[in-house]
Amino acid sequence: MTAVHTRPLRAGDWPVIEALFGPRGACGGCWCMWWRVPMGGRTWDAAKGEPNRAAFRRLVEGGAASGVLAFAGEAPVGWCAIGPRADFPRLDRSKALVRDWSAGTWSLNCLYVPASWRGQGVGRALVAGAVGLAREAGAKEIEAYPQAVAPGERQAAAFVWTGVPDLYEPHGFKRQGPPGRGRQLYLLKLR
Repeated sequence: MTAVHTRPLRAGDWPVIEALFGPRGACGGCWCMWWRVPMGGRTWDAAKGEPNRAAFRRLVEGGAASGVLAFAGEAPVGWCAIGPRADFPRLDRSKALVRDWSAGTWSLNCLYVPASWRGQGVGRALVAGAVGLAREAGAKEIEAYPQAVAPGERQAAAFVWTGVPDLYEPHGFKRQGPPGRGRQLYLLKLR
């Protein structure tokens, strides 16, 4: 098994993102734009595919996208989107995720690991790298939005792109609401 290492996204990493995400943009033409497009419905449907690809490319190449890449040797094996919460306006449209936040609040909101690399610690490495990136950037707190499932229940990967609680709890993230199923708000306060 090849060791996995992570590093922050760089402006010159668009070829790495394209190779990792493949022609479908990781998941159904998303290209890591779900939380960045303020509106859903027809606005989101019109953005899927090439419009999202072009928009995310502009963000990456312009240094406006923030995140962490995972590698096994030189091969990209994972992506984690994290950055200032203000960069992800769609979060404000989710009633389950609404809370008071400040300029020091960061959002860890998307994980992508290709099927062949799942279950090998890539997600854990990405979360650790993302927490480190936010700390170094001066974040005061980090939100995460894992998908909670019942004990023993399995979810299709398409529904756990924000991760599961087990990825966040070892880092000190705390659930902010009552236990249950579905997407939940978790918070890590940083010093």
